[in-house]
Amino acid sequence: MLPNVWPKRLANRAFEGGRRVSKVIVLSTGGTIATRRDVQGVGLAKDGAGELLGRLPVEPGVEVDGVDVLCAGSYLFTPADMREVVLAVRAALADPGVLGVVVTHGTDAMEETAYLADLFHDDPRPVVFTGAQRPADAVDGDGPRNLADAITVAASGAARGLGALICFDGRVYAARGTRKTHTLAPAAFSAPDGGPLGRVRAGEVDITLTPSRPEPLDLGAYDLDGVRADIVALYPGCDAGALRAAADAGATGIVLEALGAGNANPAVAAEVARLTGAGVVVALSTRVDAGPVAALYGNGGGADLVAAGAIPTGILRAPQARVLLGALLGCHRDPARVREGLAARTGGVTATGRTRPADPTEGSTERTK
Repeated sequence: MLPNVWPKRLANRAFEGGRRVSKVIVLSTGGTIATRRDVQGVGLAKDGAGELLGRLPVEPGVEVDGVDVLCAGSYLFTPADMREVVLAVRAALADPGVLGVVVTHGTDAMEETAYLADLFHDDPRPVVFTGAQRPADAVDGDGPRNLADAITVAASGAARGLGALICFDGRVYAARGTRKTHTLAPAAFSAPDGGPLGRVRAGEVDITLTPSRPEPLDLGAYDLDGVRADIVALYPGCDAGALRAAADAGATGIVLEALGAGNANPAVAAEVARLTGAGVVVALSTRVDAGPVAALYGNGGGADLVAAGAIPTGILRAPQARVLLGALLGCHRDPARVREGLAARTGGVTATGRTRPADPTEGSTERTK
C-alpha cells in the first residue's frame, strides 16, 4: 500500500466572512498530471494539489480546496490504495458546503478507481476523475485544461446524480463501461458501448445522456481482508493451468477474459465447474472491445461456461469486472450473495441462474430531456 498523506489541506475556506462558501475539493493522487521528468527523461509523480491548482489556465469561478491523498503512478495502486481514495471522497463530501469532488489520478488504472468510487457513491454530488497524458513539465501539457474542466463539471448542477465520472479531453463519461483506449493520445478514454455523457466547452457543461445506476454498496461493510480477485486471460489453445493457478494462489474470485462473446474451450469449462463448485466466484468477460458478453456457443463456449457457473459481465471488461467482483467479495463474503450481486449489476444471469438473451444495447444510457 502506498504511503497515505491524508489529510494535508492546502486551504479550508468553508466559511468566509461568516457565510458558507460553496466549493470544490480536489484530491490529488499522483499520475502523469503530477509527474516531472529527470535528466534521463524518466518521469515520477511528484506534484501535489497545490502545484496542480497553481497551473490552472483559468480562474475556476468557485472556491477550490486541495488535499494530497497519494502520490504515485496508478500502475502502482493496490486495492487498498483505491479504497483509500474512495474513503477520501467520502470524507470530502462530509462537508455540506462542497459542490463536488475532483480526483486527479493516473490514467493507467483510472477506470478501476473511478468505477470503485461509483459502486459506493451514495451522494448526488459528482465525483469527477481526471488526469493527463503528458507530464506536468511538458510545454504542451494537457493536465491543466483537464483539471479546469473537471472542476467545472464538479461544480455544475448538470452533473448531479450522475455518480462517479471521468472528465478527459473535453468529454464527460460515466465511470462504468469507460476505459483507457489509447496509450498516449490526449483523447485517452472512450466508452464503446455508450459514448460520452456530455462535453465541456468554454467553461460550460453540456450533459446529453444520463446513466442508469444501481443502489450503492455499503462502504462501511467493505473489508479487503482475505479478498483476492484475479484476471485470467484466455487464448486459442490455452489449457486450465492459469485458472487453476489463480485459485491455488488464493483467489476467491476470478474474471475470465474470454474470446469473442465469451468463449473458451472444454478444458476451461470443466475447471470453471470445479472451481464454482468449491465456492470460487467466476465472472465471464471478453477481450473484445465492444458489445455484451453472451452465452451463445457450446463445446466450451459461453453457454457451457455459464452452465458451469460463470456469470457474464455484460459490457464490463475484465478490469472493471474485477473491481466489481472484489467489492462484492469485500462486502458480502458469501459466494452465493456475491454471485447474486454480480448478476444483478451486470445483467448476465437472472436470480434463477438462467442466462438472459444477449442485448446489444445493454449498458446504454438514456437521453436527457
